[in-house]
Amino acid sequence: MSAAVQDTTVSGKNFLLIGLGAMGYGMGRSLLRAGLRVDGFDLNAETQARFRTEAGLDRTLAEAAGEADGAILVVVNGAQTSEALFGANGLAERLKPGAVVISCATIDPQQAIAFEQRLAEKGILYLDAPISGGSARAAQGKLSIMASGRPEAFAKAEPALDAMAETLFRLGDKAGPGSAMKSVNQLLAGIHIAATAEAFAFGIAQGLDADQIMQVIPACAGSSWMFQNRGPYIADGDYRPHSAVDIFVKDLGIVTEAASGAALDLPVSQAALERYRAASAAGMGREGDVALVKLYAAQSGIDLPPKRYEDK
Repeated sequence: MSAAVQDTTVSGKNFLLIGLGAMGYGMGRSLLRAGLRVDGFDLNAETQARFRTEAGLDRTLAEAAGEADGAILVVVNGAQTSEALFGANGLAERLKPGAVVISCATIDPQQAIAFEQRLAEKGILYLDAPISGGSARAAQGKLSIMASGRPEAFAKAEPALDAMAETLFRLGDKAGPGSAMKSVNQLLAGIHIAATAEAFAFGIAQGLDADQIMQVIPACAGSSWMFQNRGPYIADGDYRPHSAVDIFVKDLGIVTEAASGAALDLPVSQAALERYRAASAAGMGREGDVALVKLYAAQSGIDLPPKRYEDK
């Protein structure tokens, strides 16, 4: 694969990928599988070196940015997005005019609007493109992408979007709606994960086995996508950060702050946010988001399922 990628220099096929975490690494593999040329960068030197071996490229950011048709940012938040774009080594000064930034972090819609405007002053396109689907679907190129931006931004980003997404939602011709829609998704996701943890704790407290819960509830009306996705982690005692507690401290924080600005009370979202904050304060911020169930165990003394998976 690496030799084929190394030879791919056709205009529109060259991308930077900033952020090689659980989501970003899988997205990078999907891009490579589609025949795109991908320069990957991450603060974790070992992860970056591993991806570069797969990609067959090992260039500096300055070298790669000069040739890039686009940059895909799979960072954690708005602050990291801003640093990647406008910091000391920011892409705003390195990308060529006409290149596109595909911004995938969950951020406030107003930040997305500001980023688009600032990059436009440099002749750089911006696509507000938050993602959903989890690390497994990222590696399969089957993400859902909620995108908004100018038609030219969609056109320039098309090769990468085709490689990464099973479903692409076009939500408007300017930045903002993509991030707003992702906030709606995160509101639901955060609540459903918190509800999943609570349901397992309640069921176990009633004498039910976690495996029984997983056999029955997915076939019943009370199930959700998050229950079916996260429930097996609880049943397997798996608290690895497939998606961390602190992600929802951030994302539900964005939701509740935006709601406050609109004079809208979101009591269910606020209650879920407080559970994530409590888990983070208890030292679980970097554990998987299903670690919320440990709060119930600590309170009630219920026995959670033991670890039942092999470390890789």
